[in-house]
Amino acid sequence: MSHVIAPALDIARIRADFPILHQEVNGHPLAYLDSAASSQKPLVVIEAMNDYYRRYHANVHRGVYRLSELATEALEQARRRVARFINARSAREVIWTRNTTEAINLVAYAWGRANLKPGDRILLSEMEHHSNLVPWQIVAEQTGAELDFIPIDAEGRLALEQLERLLTERTRLVAVTQMSNVLGTINPVARIAQAARAVGALTLVDGAQSVPHLGVDVQALGIDFLAFSGHKMCGPTGIGVLWGRRELLEAMPPFLGGGSMIRTVSLRRSTWADLPHKFEAGTPAIAEAIGLGVATEYLSAIGMAAIHQAEQQLTAYALEQLRAIPGVTVYGPPAEERGGVIAFNLAGVHPHDVAAVLDRHGVAIRAGHHCCQPLMERLGVAATARASCYLYTTTAEIDQFVAALWKCKEIFG
Repeated sequence: MSHVIAPALDIARIRADFPILHQEVNGHPLAYLDSAASSQKPLVVIEAMNDYYRRYHANVHRGVYRLSELATEALEQARRRVARFINARSAREVIWTRNTTEAINLVAYAWGRANLKPGDRILLSEMEHHSNLVPWQIVAEQTGAELDFIPIDAEGRLALEQLERLLTERTRLVAVTQMSNVLGTINPVARIAQAARAVGALTLVDGAQSVPHLGVDVQALGIDFLAFSGHKMCGPTGIGVLWGRRELLEAMPPFLGGGSMIRTVSLRRSTWADLPHKFEAGTPAIAEAIGLGVATEYLSAIGMAAIHQAEQQLTAYALEQLRAIPGVTVYGPPAEERGGVIAFNLAGVHPHDVAAVLDRHGVAIRAGHHCCQPLMERLGVAATARASCYLYTTTAEIDQFVAALWKCKEIFG
């Protein structure tokens, strides 16, 4: 049944780095196909975080003793690694956040409330995650700005022929995902950013799904802000990144107030620290940042182009297998236009039931609205099942997934 895909990656060697993958679930080998929700972690990341806690845990930017200096250097080294990973001009443009959601909220609250006014417009798309929708709804309500949306076509592509009509001199910000967490669609954000600049608008990119899989160069894309999470790219939970152009970040007021983000404090007023610390109030997630920095080195050593190529091959293979199952509907464009995300439904079976049956066969997928309720409404469904792969996914796991889906169809008729 299994085809052999010409490997762009040494999957066996990579899988040896991920201890969690070598186990059985319900008597079957684990086939982890939920990496769009959260990826698994290689030993090198786990051990880097353990090493911090075992050898040099201390608070950062505060102590003048050896442990604090070591922890501070490790945190800043991680920042430099992340900056290099996305080709930022300076590590000062890399702000630690908890996740993509917090990074987008930082821009919405700090930039949005300072710069938006009644009549201004924020351009989003119909495929946005709630994280890149709800913060703008809140800020629009607070500032009097209005929301516009780029529609999608029947195959889940942005209808960019409408971009010229939607972008006007009133548009102040375009906030779009680079890769849909439901459709897998990879959006041409460089083209979108260029069009936005032409009318004087900024561009924020939700990179939660793209940064872990595609190789993102913020300078080449010509964007203004990029938000992404560590836990979707072999790093730990609780750490995310906002990258922003330095001149924009310097002009923005702080997001949160407190320790570490100040230069001076008196009883009635304060002044702010330089970038990046102006946006990093309180003790940061030190071990998590160190882990994320190591994760970027790990992914870079393997090669982001090779990771993307392998995922597209797996996705094409999976789509071919799914087309053979009667009653399966797949959402999104062809494999060559998407990342390793496949949302689907099996006629007459609720996605939660599909996921439950697959779990009995050791296959872990996600089911639900995927924090994209407006997109679900656009697709005309309440929910979907979703399988997603990463650099450690094998064709055998795709076969296990498809075989379990056939079993599901048999069970529910």
